[in-house]
Amino acid sequence: MKKILFSIHNLNQCLLITFASMCSIFSYAEAPANHFTWPNGSKLAVSLSYDDALNSQLDNVIPALDKRNLKASFYVVINSPVLLQRKAEWQAAVLNGHELGNHSVNHPCSASLPNREWVQQAHNLDRYTVKQMVMELEQANAFLTTLDGKTERTYTVPCGDLLIEGQPYLDNVRHLFVAIKGHGLDPRFTPILYPAGETGKQLIEYIQQQSSDTLLVNIIFHGVGGDYLSVTAQAHEELVDFLALNSHIYYVDNYINLMKYAAQH
Repeated sequence: MKKILFSIHNLNQCLLITFASMCSIFSYAEAPANHFTWPNGSKLAVSLSYDDALNSQLDNVIPALDKRNLKASFYVVINSPVLLQRKAEWQAAVLNGHELGNHSVNHPCSASLPNREWVQQAHNLDRYTVKQMVMELEQANAFLTTLDGKTERTYTVPCGDLLIEGQPYLDNVRHLFVAIKGHGLDPRFTPILYPAGETGKQLIEYIQQQSSDTLLVNIIFHGVGGDYLSVTAQAHEELVDFLALNSHIYYVDNYINLMKYAAQH
């Protein structure tokens, strides 16, 4: 039951993230959208990412991506047994061009919100201080550096919960990251889908139906063919097949590379 509740990831918070602006590095992007293109000339990039460090991501996702030479981001929770027990496989993914992103050490979420009975009091964001959160994210960054040797990182917010001590905390942690997914100044980089049961056709249609002004679309998965908040492996395969076959239209890369490119151009 805990996993089912955790998988809900609070739909209200997900909607908040979808319409929030991204990190402040996008203040550069004030020119019309048609003045900006991605490295292959595409006007729309797709960021595939996967939260929580799950077995199904190693078993089903990475082989599917590698088969099609698509690069993605994996936002790992540092205390996940799957991260520690299968460390060599995560390291191999990085060597093959995938990104390990920061998703905190303990995945703290607000226990006071609806359907949060599963939140452990030790990981209750309602009891955190901003200083405690900064330290946790610093620790996660440091651990990830020991894992992949990288010193730059991006971040996704656990549960989409933005308040500590009743105040937004992201401005206190921005200095730790190249970008924070879902938060900034330019809405052309903000569309986000959190799949849970969608078919391959629905996932593809989500990309195809984006506004012509959109420059980047984010799809944040959890389980694929297993675990929780899942889509089937077949649905995921249909999506990555579509992206590989249409690489001249949609530019796919890991999130940190996309954000660095956008900031430079």
